[in-house]
Amino acid sequence: MSILESPELGLRGRVDALRTRDGQTIPYEHKRGRCYRDENNQPQAWDSDKLQILAYAYLIESALGIPIAQGRIRYHADNVLVHVPLDDLGRATVRDAIQQARILRQSSHRPPVTDNERMCARCSLAPVCLPEEARLAHNREWQPMRLFPPDDERQVIHVLEPGTAVGRTGEQLKLSRRGQPVETVPVRQVGQLVLHSFSQISTQALHFCVTQGIGVHFISGGGRYIGSFDTRQGSIQRRIHQYQALNQPDTCLELARKLVTCRGQGQRKFLMRGKRGSQGKSAKLKRAIAQMKAVLKNVSSAPSRESLLGLEGNLAASYFAALPCLIAATVPPELRFDHRNRRPPKDRFNALLSFGYALLIKDVMNAILTVGLEPALGFYHQPRSQASPLALDLMEIFRVPLVDMVVMASINKGQWDVQADFDVRGVQVWLSDTGRRKFVGLYERRKQETWKHPVTGYSLTYRRLLELEVRLLEKEWFGEGGLFGQLVVR
Repeated sequence: MSILESPELGLRGRVDALRTRDGQTIPYEHKRGRCYRDENNQPQAWDSDKLQILAYAYLIESALGIPIAQGRIRYHADNVLVHVPLDDLGRATVRDAIQQARILRQSSHRPPVTDNERMCARCSLAPVCLPEEARLAHNREWQPMRLFPPDDERQVIHVLEPGTAVGRTGEQLKLSRRGQPVETVPVRQVGQLVLHSFSQISTQALHFCVTQGIGVHFISGGGRYIGSFDTRQGSIQRRIHQYQALNQPDTCLELARKLVTCRGQGQRKFLMRGKRGSQGKSAKLKRAIAQMKAVLKNVSSAPSRESLLGLEGNLAASYFAALPCLIAATVPPELRFDHRNRRPPKDRFNALLSFGYALLIKDVMNAILTVGLEPALGFYHQPRSQASPLALDLMEIFRVPLVDMVVMASINKGQWDVQADFDVRGVQVWLSDTGRRKFVGLYERRKQETWKHPVTGYSLTYRRLLELEVRLLEKEWFGEGGLFGQLVVR
């Protein structure tokens, strides 16, 4: 049946079935589950189902001018057909529900989470409003169910070869590489499209990606994050609340303290891993771990953003000074490093870190745009380059688990060819084509690994954790805070 619309009622919808019985037109709804039974064990419609069929019946009356006496609901689990009469009380119920929906739509505030947690289990909006996490924020004894999807099985397509053209053919993306057969990928299997170097995308393909919710991102041939295609629609209220919250200095300072603590603790825990099982570890490593512990004690009481920047700088200096202590003795000297440098990287280790951080900020931007927040307004970093402050804020949480640990593990396992995987140009060192392809594989596999969230207690993949962390940040200014910035390496 085609979609019906009634301007008078403000309703629009499509009924499952419309049948004629004894000269009467009757709308039908089909439900997979079981019906509700009253105290006498008589089958009844659930309240939400009853309102739905009454709304459809009233809509048909208004849109088609056909008198409707009743609607019917078939519950297939117990093979029960429930009759719901459309009388004056039923019409009044529908009008009241429409009025409540209009009031709710005009409000810029999200309604509170229902007290009946069973209603959230199958709700399609649960991954957006995070009802179990909201209950946990108000009651730390709550043991939340995981209603947030554990993984995103769609592919992240990295177009690494310069000159590659991305187009559209039917319901597929078409990749045309120089000297290679054309590759097609069904669009439903794609979550992100990452264009490296001088690859191209057609207008038709870009428009197709927008309609399908596919993130499109650009990274330079040197491994620098350039930007993302912003496809946000209808998220203005989210951004208004974000503007209001992050214009409050106290709110920003508190969030910044959590961020610096999270990153500092993660870095310290990663260094502590290097001490395990080794009696003769470097005194430099032990000293750095002790220094970071002392600095972290002052973060929670830092009086200003400027003082936080100083504490963060001390933490980073201790961390990167001790990081070489984690490199195995068998690693060739070309892959070692003694300090962090950027723009451009001057050794192979820093080249790996820089490229990894470019991929990470791309994924953080994708999560921010998916949620609908404003990446240009952060709470810690200030706008001073092409990178978005909120993305720079959030990527601090994931630097250690998604980049630093991947780089260190791959170097210690001897996975890099010091000649073939790197391109040395004077004092500058970049990843070669084969190096970038290898790193992308390592990074994407890392994102597929699962991690048990230390606060919520459920497990999900890192690529889903990125979006979850953005949504937990949003809860900080909706009165459901305390869960953001808790991801620390064990």
